[in-house]
Amino acid sequence: MKRSRAMEFGVGLFILVGVLGMVFLGLRVSGLSFSGPSNTFQLDAHFSNIGGLKPRARVSMSGVTVGHVESIELDTEWYDARVTLSLDSELEGQISRDSTAAILTSGLLGEQYVGLSMGGDPEMLEPGDTIRDTQSALVLEELIQQFISNMASN
Repeated sequence: MKRSRAMEFGVGLFILVGVLGMVFLGLRVSGLSFSGPSNTFQLDAHFSNIGGLKPRARVSMSGVTVGHVESIELDTEWYDARVTLSLDSELEGQISRDSTAAILTSGLLGEQYVGLSMGGDPEMLEPGDTIRDTQSALVLEELIQQFISNMASN
């Protein structure tokens, strides 16, 4: 009886560790974490098409994650997407005014994220400023449609 109870406890403990491991991996893959908010500042960027970009998507510079997408909303003045980027405070005052923000895709059909490329302007963006030079997402369906219409016209 004691041996059976010890075995049941061991199996239960093993299953609990397995479930906790799966939750941890799920949080890591989705970009969520239990850590509190760190010191960040925000910049805006306007895109004509954001594709499948989602809030909390990563923002990277030279392949290094430097922040995340805080929010996405429609700008009713220009009718384009205003994306608010939350960036690490280490970059505050170090991103030049002519920097570029582009919506990129990890792999062929992977997640979309915002990639920042530094410019050469000596003037720097301040918190709350807007990145003017942006490149919208490439939507695979639109590329296929263009290819098919070009093939049909030939």
